[in-house]
Amino acid sequence: MTDFTIPADHPCLPGHFPGQPIVPGVVVLDRVLAAIEARYGALGALRMPQVKFLQPLLPEQTARIELQPAADAPDAPPRWRFRVLRDDILIASGEVHPECRASAEAPAG
Repeated sequence: MTDFTIPADHPCLPGHFPGQPIVPGVVVLDRVLAAIEARYGALGALRMPQVKFLQPLLPEQTARIELQPAADAPDAPPRWRFRVLRDDILIASGEVHPECRASAEAPAG
């Protein structure tokens, strides 16, 4: 578990939304990725096929990130499920997968 707080003077807040700031979802997701990297090391390219934002996070509120590895098989690439909570209220959840791209070029021959 990792706790984080976005300070009221964070540069993302003045435009999101003036007079009633809410921490942007991309900032929350950045903290999720940082928590995964802190625990498991550098990740490379990733994708998030499923993310849900259920409640807002306000500046100065503390949120907790819970991570759960979610591999389908022992030799499968690592994946993680995450939950972000404010107190015991779920504010966001989703999955993080490594980006696996097939080659777009046809084989020579």
